[in-house]
Amino acid sequence: MRARAAARTTAGPAAELVLTGDLDRPARLTVPDLLVWPRHRAEVAFECATSGIQHHTFTGPLLHDVLMDAGPAFDPARRKDRLRFLIAVRGADGHHTLLSWAEMDPDFGRAPVLLAATLDGTPLDLVGAQLVLPQDRCGARYISGIDATRVDDGYAAWT
Repeated sequence: MRARAAARTTAGPAAELVLTGDLDRPARLTVPDLLVWPRHRAEVAFECATSGIQHHTFTGPLLHDVLMDAGPAFDPARRKDRLRFLIAVRGADGHHTLLSWAEMDPDFGRAPVLLAATLDGTPLDLVGAQLVLPQDRCGARYISGIDATRVDDGYAAWT
């Protein structure tokens, strides 16, 4: 993994995001740790079933960049090898979603999926990173307080 951020930006225990699965370098990351990757900004509007249209600005690294650094167990030079991988994301509240590698891969869907470190300028250090899918009209796949992300070879279950 890249060098971790040296200083914490808030007092108290920082929420951790655990990266597991078919990775060469599984990791435990905090929101400050995510700041070593290039940050992207997303101004989004999405529909929330309970509170209507939400408008927010998120910043953080791309999920693709963070997972590539963790060494997914496929040959990056072989495009088709990547297509069988799935990413499961879970929040501390039990909310979860599933993504395909292809939807965020630059050679395929190129979706700018973020691991947000800030929400409307407020650091998410204590509550944890948030999954942000700017392309989604509905906010159902936005996962707050991510505590686990698992990368798996989806095809392996069939064999």
